[in-house]
Order: sequence, then structure tokens, then C-alpha cells
Amino acid sequence: MTYRCLLQMVLRLCFSTTALSMNYSLLRFQQRRSDMVCQKLLRQLPSTPQHCLEVRMDFQVPEEMKQAQQFRKEDAVLVIYEMLPQIFGILIRDFSSTGWSETIIEDLLVELQGQMDHLEPIQKEIMQRKNFTTGDMTIPHLKKYYINLGQYLKSMEYNSCAWTVVRAEMLRNFSFLKSLTGYLRD
Repeated sequence: MTYRCLLQMVLRLCFSTTALSMNYSLLRFQQRRSDMVCQKLLRQLPSTPQHCLEVRMDFQVPEEMKQAQQFRKEDAVLVIYEMLPQIFGILIRDFSSTGWSETIIEDLLVELQGQMDHLEPIQKEIMQRKNFTTGDMTIPHLKKYYINLGQYLKSMEYNSCAWTVVRAEMLRNFSFLKSLTGYLRD
């Protein structure tokens, strides 16, 4: 009887690990494709003249993001899952002074929502299992970073130069996301 229960537990563990592993492969593919689409959409948004670089600011990207090689795939999922809604939240702010296409922004938001939807089941499973190490420590730093971006936009009254600076920062974010997505290997 004990042998039979043990065998069932081992089989469940193998199947759940295999299923999660297959989810990581699929997730990695979906994230890469979606990140490329988002970057393409962001690049389609017009930027303003060079003088906007004068209002540039150091938003202090968390150091962990610059050294992403320390992340395991579970940590990468948690960080990606934190970044996407934060980017979404930035992009829904008042961008009327930019002359940006609402259609491009809507497409970008739909793409971000799709990424979050793909990540959510795996993120929930990781949180239930508490199967992470550094990802949870990075999240408060990320939140502060995105608060700084939002405060910058507000202090600049959402003008076109501020949005140009934030657009460049968002492109940088997608570079980080691309790097993190590389850790979603089996």
C-alpha cells in the first residue's frame, strides 16, 4: 500500500514537473514573440527632438536587473510578471501631448495583457510552492523604479519630452525582459 502511494506521488511529481517544463518552453516562445512585437510598436511611436535629452533623468534601474544572470527561471517569471503590469500602468497615463497613435498604444496594451495572461498560471504556481530565491527581493526595487517613472511624468506634466524619455526607458525595459526571457529554459 505504501509503495503504491509513493509511486503515485512520484508519477504526479514527474508529470507536474514535465507540465511546468513544457509551460516554460511555451512561455519562453510566447514571451520572446510578444517582446519583439512590443518593441516594434514602441519604435513606431514618434519621438521628439534631441533637446528632450536635456530633461533626461536616471531612474535608477535596480542593480539586480543589470545582473540578471543570477535569476533562476522561477525568479525570472516573478520579475517579468511584476514588470509587465507596471509598464502597462505607465502607458495608460495621459499621453495626449505626444501625438502618439492611440491604435499603437492600444495594440501595445493588448500585447502586454496577453503576456500577463500567459504568465499568470505559472506565477501562481511558483508563489504557491515558494519556489523562488532572488525574484521576490527584486520586486520592491522594481516598484520604486516604476514609481519614479510615474512621478517624473507627473512632475513634467506629461509633456512630449517626458514621454520621449519614458519611451526610451520602456525600450530599455523590453531589453531587460528579453534577457529575463532567456532564463525560461527547461
